Amino acid sequence: MAEVVVITGASSGIGRALALHYAKAGVVLGLAGRDPERLEDVCRACTARGAKVVSGLFDIRDRQAVSEWLLALDDAGPVTLLVANAGIAGGTQQDGGREDAALAAAQIEVNLQGVLNTVYPLLPRMAARGRGQIALMSSIAALVPLPDSIAYGASKAAVLYYGRALRQNLAGTGLRISVICPGFVTSPMSARYSGWKPLEMSAERAAAIVARGLRRNRPVIAFPRSLALAARIGAVLPEGLRHAAMKPFGFTIARMP
Repeated sequence: MAEVVVITGASSGIGRALALHYAKAGVVLGLAGRDPERLEDVCRACTARGAKVVSGLFDIRDRQAVSEWLLALDDAGPVTLLVANAGIAGGTQQDGGREDAALAAAQIEVNLQGVLNTVYPLLPRMAARGRGQIALMSSIAALVPLPDSIAYGASKAAVLYYGRALRQNLAGTGLRISVICPGFVTSPMSARYSGWKPLEMSAERAAAIVARGLRRNRPVIAFPRSLALAARIGAVLPEGLRHAAMKPFGFTIARMP
């Protein structure tokens, strides 16, 4: 039986790197994105490595489109790994202005509701089969409040909570749940940030860390480890100390194209 790996947000960044990591003969890759040119590019690259690729071009907020595509994939062959990776970022604007209501709402809709849209169509099937794995993309920003990334951090914190609770809820079923909390990863999203990006790493290195964590069934795959530890410590500091500690991490982010 073929391994069936499904990745949303597969056209760039960690999603693209994960697609290439898993691409090989005998693997069926379901790759979803909303940029047709970038999605076609990663599909070609994965096909060249021997994988069978099924693409999905849609906005992750379109619940019906996401559900129909996922269920069709699962009908053709049971999904073994589902990576809910699609996401967007916003925050303090380059002119110093705060993110507006529309940008804040978009981040909640894509980063949180998009994860739910991805998980729920296949959750009953995968739980009933008692095998497989679901990975949810959160962020190190979920571990400590970032004043320049308010809605993004809130959406990713919700994903972290949801994933950890879901893992506990499904304990004993055989279905594994992991939450991914990366730091700065070189990608089109990261390129929009202006400011210090500590320990930024390539998408390929990040994908290797994620894949290793998934193989080991880690509940939370947070990296780089030193940055994750600093974030966790920051989260429990007294408010005044935390505010002072976060000052070097200030940044701005260009609006999405």
